[in-house]
Amino acid sequence: MDLIALLKSQFLCHLIFCYVFIASGLIINTLQLFTLLLWPINKQLFRKINCRLSYCISSQLVMLLEWWSGSECIIHTDPRAYPKYGKENAIVVLNHKFEIDFLCGWSLAERFGVLGGSKVLAKKELAYVPIIGWMWYFTEMVFCTRKWEQDRKTVSESLLHLRDYPEKYFFLIHCEGTRFTEKKHQISMQVAQAKGLPSLKHHLLPRTKGFAITVRSLRNVVSAVYDCTLNFRNNENPTLLGVLNGKKYHADLYVRRIPLGEVPEDEDRCAAWLHKLYQEKDALQEEYSRTGTFPGTPMVPPRRPWTLVNWLFWASLLLYPFFRFLVNVVRSGSSLTLASFVLVFFVASMGVRWMIGVTEIDKGSAYGNMDSKQKKHSD
Repeated sequence: MDLIALLKSQFLCHLIFCYVFIASGLIINTLQLFTLLLWPINKQLFRKINCRLSYCISSQLVMLLEWWSGSECIIHTDPRAYPKYGKENAIVVLNHKFEIDFLCGWSLAERFGVLGGSKVLAKKELAYVPIIGWMWYFTEMVFCTRKWEQDRKTVSESLLHLRDYPEKYFFLIHCEGTRFTEKKHQISMQVAQAKGLPSLKHHLLPRTKGFAITVRSLRNVVSAVYDCTLNFRNNENPTLLGVLNGKKYHADLYVRRIPLGEVPEDEDRCAAWLHKLYQEKDALQEEYSRTGTFPGTPMVPPRRPWTLVNWLFWASLLLYPFFRFLVNVVRSGSSLTLASFVLVFFVASMGVRWMIGVTEIDKGSAYGNMDSKQKKHSD
């Protein structure tokens, strides 16, 4: 292990990243709270400010992937479609197999300059998670309960609010609803068999209703669907903890631009279209497992420096007073003060480790583990 790799794996470096992320995140959340005063006066100004504030948080995680770990992502796509990426609103359909696939989606948005305004369809519980969840609330993310009877109206209303959004955005959606595991795959294929649908080898059965309502609500605002299929070379199993340790991963991302006009508007036909799309995605993954590459022209959009600049700004702002405070605590010689400081730091560290744990496959959502009999009656 070289010296730089050894340095990146040190717990002290991780604590610095955690401190900067937590402290800056709470400051930004506070600023976002004050921007609520703008909502009744100038809604579009409120949105533009919150796009930039949210970028200050999400770009720190992208910085870890792109600059700290140095992970590489080659995009395989049609050169004729490539110039349109980042110049239009798009629904981005991502597969959901890896612990950092959400981060790769954010990196894609960052490379094309739309990270600040980009949206996700997320479970409602995440809205209450400090920093990221609160950031999402202020940037009008679309939250769902995963109970369609409740979600039909609330999700539709949230999506309709985005029709006049002033910034370009990617709407990132994992149509499988939950991360791929062997157990969930077995249950999902039982449902596919019961519905007379072809089996998928590398994906779960897509949940079509959320996608259909997204397409219907954003039609004429969103220009295209970007069908994105992600894989990693040499059977790499990427984790957020690995990224934090500075481990370099090598990703391939197939991106196909499909004009939104080609997606049916009728819910049943849209569902059939999405099932066909996932059969094509499955064939792509099978081809990748055989050949080690995707079709299309390989391209590497350049890293933008702003994620690194943003992190350096917050680090320079926050680390100096932190170390001064730490020196003063040590100099005080008070056992109670030292013990309190250690306790607070320990709790903060555990909090960050919990947030990392949310991304881990073996601690992921139980969504999809319901029995197959129940799932046969829903989509």
